[in-house]
Amino acid sequence: MNARRSVDTSGSHDSHVRDAHQGAVNFHDPRQEWRRLFSELLGTFFLVLVAAGAGMMNTAFPGTVGRSSAVVAPGLMVMAVILFMGKVSGAHLNPVVSFAFALRGDFPWRRVPGYVIVQFVGAVLAAVFLHSVLHVSSFYGANYPALAHSATSAMWMELVLTAGLVSVILGTASGAQNVGVLGAFAVGGYIALAGLWASPLSGASMNPARTFGPDLIASNFFDYWVYAVGPIAGAVLAVVIAEVLRGPGGDDISVAAAEGGSGQGAPPRAS
Repeated sequence: MNARRSVDTSGSHDSHVRDAHQGAVNFHDPRQEWRRLFSELLGTFFLVLVAAGAGMMNTAFPGTVGRSSAVVAPGLMVMAVILFMGKVSGAHLNPVVSFAFALRGDFPWRRVPGYVIVQFVGAVLAAVFLHSVLHVSSFYGANYPALAHSATSAMWMELVLTAGLVSVILGTASGAQNVGVLGAFAVGGYIALAGLWASPLSGASMNPARTFGPDLIASNFFDYWVYAVGPIAGAVLAVVIAEVLRGPGGDDISVAAAEGGSGQGAPPRAS
């Protein structure tokens, strides 16, 4: 009986290793690239559907969506997206996350342009869908600095919030701080928390694609630079912080997380 149990356990372990290896092979298989790109497009579509949809829904049906619900919903959606399809692409859902993973050495630079393009496309498609079904301007689903504060103040807020978000993503993706699938809850929880306290000033976007989609459909890029410069600078700062805390990136678990593989139990990541 003990020998049989030993064989069964070994077989299960071998199967896990084969699955993990297959995930790594698939990531580098160009024939699977369309799956990864579709995953990023779909995931970003759902993120923006909720993030921009809350404001637009409240405009279409006044008083139905409160601020707390509007800022918590994107965090819950990111959590769900990571869990249901993160192993396909890594569920970055945010251009600065792809950029940070590449800058950290966890993700190949040659894959970044494709990821970024489909993330922006997913955001635009979500804004088009919302405008079509709710018949309200996507202006109400975009992010803008508070009227009583400067765009520069909003930019600094976006920088700091994004530095925190990307720090959470890089930290829970590292071999030194791996927390398994709980990483989904860490990332989703951070997004909700950031929105709860910081959204009145800048909207707590932390994502250039999320803001670009509604802005494009509304044909209003008022202060969009805030939501490009702030998150990009915040991502760079997060990479520096990761270097200080844990040294160079590129460990097997971090790479598996960034690529969406399941090697060594590494979790997928998003923003």
